Amino acid sequence: MFKQIDLLTGDQLRQLTDIAASGNFVDGKISNPHSTVKNNQQLHDPQPYRDSSTIMLGALMGSQEFNDFAFPLSIAPPMITRYEPGMNYGLHTDAAIIPLPEGPIRADLSCTIFLSDPESYEGGALHITFGVGEMRFKGKPGTAIVYPSNTLHEVEPVTSGERLVAISFIESRIANAEKRNLLYELNEVAALEGLNMQADNFTRLQGVQSNLARFWMGD
Repeated sequence: MFKQIDLLTGDQLRQLTDIAASGNFVDGKISNPHSTVKNNQQLHDPQPYRDSSTIMLGALMGSQEFNDFAFPLSIAPPMITRYEPGMNYGLHTDAAIIPLPEGPIRADLSCTIFLSDPESYEGGALHITFGVGEMRFKGKPGTAIVYPSNTLHEVEPVTSGERLVAISFIESRIANAEKRNLLYELNEVAALEGLNMQADNFTRLQGVQSNLARFWMGD
């Protein structure tokens, strides 16, 4: 249900950190004024936002690993957010519907793209809970974590330094998380072991893959 991805090149990461360094940040509640748990900042200037989101959208759409895992139909333009000491984002699930200028999308998956070195700030882990289990992520610069939008998660308080990340939301062609994960696993096994199978059995397996995708993408 969770996928860590090496997403950005060194050049893309430098471009994004340069944009953030010169950009104007505002209270993150501008995009969620009714939230009682959101305490961060987000990049506000239209041109830097467009420039940075274009870089990250291109990286996501160009990542085979991301596409294989998410089966993306629509991707919200990623937005750079900043956490300074004392800031956090309390426990929440992401909204089911994300309004965009070109029309709303359903948030099946959320994506955090890490831009700052985890050694440069204290606290600030992405903490995801599921049942009695929990996971914490502080990714290396240029990596991303993709996870279901309906999971309870939070950004723990930053106690020193600056946490710089970008966030995005994905509408998947397969809305059901269990079906999406099953097809991902099946595709992975086929890719890793398919050439070791007898040719006729591999062909049958590919037929199962294709037909499940047809059935589940139509749900």
